[in-house]
Amino acid sequence: MAVEINGELVPVGGGDPIPLLRSPMTLGRRGSCDICLEFPNISGRHCEFSFRDGYWTVRDLNSQNGTKVNGTRLSAPRPLIPGDEVAIAKRKYAIQYTTSDEVRRRLDEMVSEPEEIWGVSLLEKAGLANPRGDARPSDSRRLTLDED
Repeated sequence: MAVEINGELVPVGGGDPIPLLRSPMTLGRRGSCDICLEFPNISGRHCEFSFRDGYWTVRDLNSQNGTKVNGTRLSAPRPLIPGDEVAIAKRKYAIQYTTSDEVRRRLDEMVSEPEEIWGVSLLEKAGLANPRGDARPSDSRRLTLDED
């Protein structure tokens, strides 16, 4: 049975590429991760790569040293365009995969949105939570219900 490779992480500066064989794939220091990188600055479960609708996304798993895409630290899952640089702690990789022209146009539209949109929760965008994460309006008004 042939294994289909959907893409790969190519180490910046040289080294063997890491094949992305299935979705999702966890990356971390633990042996139970799909991609195990035994470096002290990489968390046990550091990040996760997922392939859906013809493109890869990466999401940080609350790692101590963070995950960055093109120099910007992730606070939410982010789609990856072929050639994007993914920094896992201090290790840098370029993601390589092929995609259709239609998917590439959608990706370009998604990542051209302002960077701050990736770091804002839907509740914050709707005005239902403040940046501290409280699930109440940011002007501190409270909704009270009278009990009859």
